[in-house]
Amino acid sequence: MVQKVKVCLADDNRELISLLREYLSSQDDMEVIGVAYNGQECLSVLENKNPDVLVLDIIMPHLDGLAVLEKIRSSDVLPQPNVIMLTAFGQEDVTKKAVDLGASYFILKPFDMENLANQIRQICGSEKSTVQRASGNNRSNFQSVSKPRNLDASITSIIHEIGVPAHIKGYMYLREAISMVYNDIELLGSITKVLYPDIAKKFNTTSSRVAEGTSIAFHLSSDIPCPCRKRNRPTQSSSPWSLIS
Repeated sequence: MVQKVKVCLADDNRELISLLREYLSSQDDMEVIGVAYNGQECLSVLENKNPDVLVLDIIMPHLDGLAVLEKIRSSDVLPQPNVIMLTAFGQEDVTKKAVDLGASYFILKPFDMENLANQIRQICGSEKSTVQRASGNNRSNFQSVSKPRNLDASITSIIHEIGVPAHIKGYMYLREAISMVYNDIELLGSITKVLYPDIAKKFNTTSSRVAEGTSIAFHLSSDIPCPCRKRNRPTQSSSPWSLIS
């Protein structure tokens, strides 16, 4: 039996916590044993749990992430987990302070969930190669290749240019879809039959919810970049992928 990495999550964004919990719990080598929505809750969770890894947001109410980290490192009672810090900002002074307090890794929001899962494995010394499961009669399973270092940043730039809000569930579905299409362009010809089902498996949901989430993400976008900017905004029944094809 695979020994699972025990993970606690702390972030005041409840939807993000829900997404992270759903995704990490779907990994066969991880389990989420606690969640918190502010710094005080995080300390309370740690008093009763003993996680291997704490995924900790920097900006939270009551106590921010750095204050939580200070209390953890100065405590003789609290567990001392590996800490991955989440932040929407990359200030050098904040990063340095977190590292001085013992943070193992920094991840800039928005981020790729697969990257987070791999970092959790890495800091626990249980990193493994990720095998993607393919669906469809004519597609064989394959081992994923490493993405270029700037791919995540490029995907973030594309989605920000489109104007998709980062806090909605469809944002993560869209990130995953773009990443998959980057590795296999033929998926654009099988969006509903292959792409959506594969994403649904990864997030432990249904194809219809993935389709709905990505559609909502496009419809909530504040602006559509060129050359799409001159087109009419899509109707509810039109395919959102026409915007980036």
